[in-house]
Amino acid sequence: MLDMIHVSKTFHPGTVNEKKALRDLSLHLDDGDFATIVGSNGAGKSTTFNAITGAFYIDEGRVLLDGEDITYQKEYVRSRVIGHLFQDPLKGTAPHMTIEENLSLAYLRASKNRRAFFSHINSADKARFREHLAQLDMGLEDRMKEPVGLLSGGQRQALTLLMATVVTPKILLLDEHTAALDPATAEKVLGLTKKIIAEHHITCLMVTHNMHQALELGNRVIMMDSGKIILDLKEEEKRNITVEDLLERFRIQAGKQLDNDRILMST
Repeated sequence: MLDMIHVSKTFHPGTVNEKKALRDLSLHLDDGDFATIVGSNGAGKSTTFNAITGAFYIDEGRVLLDGEDITYQKEYVRSRVIGHLFQDPLKGTAPHMTIEENLSLAYLRASKNRRAFFSHINSADKARFREHLAQLDMGLEDRMKEPVGLLSGGQRQALTLLMATVVTPKILLLDEHTAALDPATAEKVLGLTKKIIAEHHITCLMVTHNMHQALELGNRVIMMDSGKIILDLKEEEKRNITVEDLLERFRIQAGKQLDNDRILMST
C-alpha cells in the first residue's frame, strides 16, 4: 500500500540551521498493516508523515501509494486518500462550522467526483453521519447543528478521527493523536481508533511515545533515530518482545541510549 524509497529531506541546506530530517529512508507497508512508530524528538517521525502527505517535496527518493507515484503530487490531491490526525485536538476541524458541516467537508473532499464541492449533502448522507456519530457514544449525533468549537478536546479528536475515515482512506496517519487528552478520554479515543481500523481494514501508521502502546497495537513496531529507521519488528518478533528488550535493541542499533523522557516515563 505504501512505499517510501530512499527518501531524503534536508531543511535550510547550506545554512547554520541545516537539518537533515530524513536520511535515505525506505519503508514498505502492505495493505492492512498497522505499524507504530517510536523515536526521540527530532528522529524524523512527523517529517516522515509530512513527506507522505505532501506538506513539502522531498529532496531525493520516491513515495508510492497503492502503486501510484505521488512524490510530486500536491498536498490537497493526496488529502483525498490520506487520513491525518494530529496531537492537537484543535487541528483538523473548523471550530465555527457545525459538526454536520465539518463531516460534509470531509465527505466531499474525499469524493472522486471532481465537482464534489458543488454538490449538496442529501438526507441519506446526513442519516449516515448520524449513524457514524452514534458509534462514538459521545452524544454527538444529537448535536450535529452545534459548532465544533463547543466540543471538548476528546470529542473533537473523536470527530476528527471520524472525518478522516468517513470515506475509507488508503492510509491513516496518527501523529500522537491521544497525547494531549486526559487518560480516560485518550483510552476511549484509542479504542475507537482500533475499532475503526479493524472494521475498515485500514492501513495505518501511528506515532506514539508510549512503549507499551507501541508493542500492544498493530502488527509492526518501527523505531527511528536521526532521520532513519533503525529497527522494524514484524508481528511474530514483536509478540515476544518486552519494553526492556526494545530499549536494548535501540541502544545496539543506534549506538546510544534512548533519551526521550516521555518515552522512558511510559515504561
